[in-house]
Amino acid sequence: MAKLNDLLRKMVESGGSDLHLCSTLPPKIRVHGTLTPIPGEAPIFPDEMTEILKEIAPPQRWAWYEENLDMDYAHEIPGLARFRVNYMHNFFGPGAVMRVIPTKIKTIDEMHLPEVLKEVCRYSKGLVLVTGPTGSGKSTTLAAMIDYINETQCKHIITIEDPLEFVHPNKQSVIVQREVGNDTNSFSAALRGAMRADPDIILVGEMRDQETIGLALTCASMGMLVFGTLHTNNAPKTIDRIIDTFPAVQQPQIRTMLAQSLSAVISQLLCKTADGKGRVASHEILLNHEALPATIRDGAIANIRSIIEQSSGMGMKTMDNDLMRLQKEGRISAIEAYMKATNKQDFEKLLSKEDLMSMRG
Repeated sequence: MAKLNDLLRKMVESGGSDLHLCSTLPPKIRVHGTLTPIPGEAPIFPDEMTEILKEIAPPQRWAWYEENLDMDYAHEIPGLARFRVNYMHNFFGPGAVMRVIPTKIKTIDEMHLPEVLKEVCRYSKGLVLVTGPTGSGKSTTLAAMIDYINETQCKHIITIEDPLEFVHPNKQSVIVQREVGNDTNSFSAALRGAMRADPDIILVGEMRDQETIGLALTCASMGMLVFGTLHTNNAPKTIDRIIDTFPAVQQPQIRTMLAQSLSAVISQLLCKTADGKGRVASHEILLNHEALPATIRDGAIANIRSIIEQSSGMGMKTMDNDLMRLQKEGRISAIEAYMKATNKQDFEKLLSKEDLMSMRG
């Protein structure tokens, strides 16, 4: 068995989510958010690391890595799992991070996601953004939403991913999955092609540049339902990030397009559970509201918080309110809620003397 496959198997058997390889260090895995060394594994030095990484990489991908020193792809161990792979190079030599992709796509109910996400899946058009930091479960949430649509609606769905993670079988819908690098040269090229392919729904794995964001907005304004991801923590920052991607001369036009097409922002954070044995997701949800388009056009982004707070009956909620709910239910600790909260003053009263002492060092 290839050395890297052996390490991946050990990670999965330990309940880990990520394998971290850095030249001169022993392999480490992330379990419930914490990095720990794999027992019995020695440090891996650069020459050996090169051989370990090259052993499982497709030849074309390895050639790309040698030229660019960065490379993403998906790797599968039959009968175990698929993995999202990133190779990189640093001061000490080559390295990699590999994240497990569950073989089975969990449903919205199995993941205990907010029920309102099913309503979002029934939208016929608009831009739906799932946001959060790296490792917050954005891809898993999107996969559950696409699976719900696949189970309940007859749609033509095109996904554009780098790399392709969850593999969706065709159920009620027809799903075409394209991987950047293998099936298309870029997100923007695939989006241009998708416009001519009669899609009902387009999923953009990552809206990482100005051209991709602009094309996604164009598709949404043309009457398609577009799902995308951004590395932002809440709805106001998400809207600001999209607008700030463009030069000032284009921003009024982008505000108008975003005001017309934005249908939902679902922000997600993963929190350690109170017993320390797992993680639970906390969400902020912004849905389309009669006041939202004018708020975006006028640049009054600070008002979005009020829109969310005043529309809880529609299924909207702020991240801080959801963190407070999880803490009151005993699912996360007070200190975890405090560390993840935006307005920390509201959570200070929940902290014990022991919590305060641990925070001070």
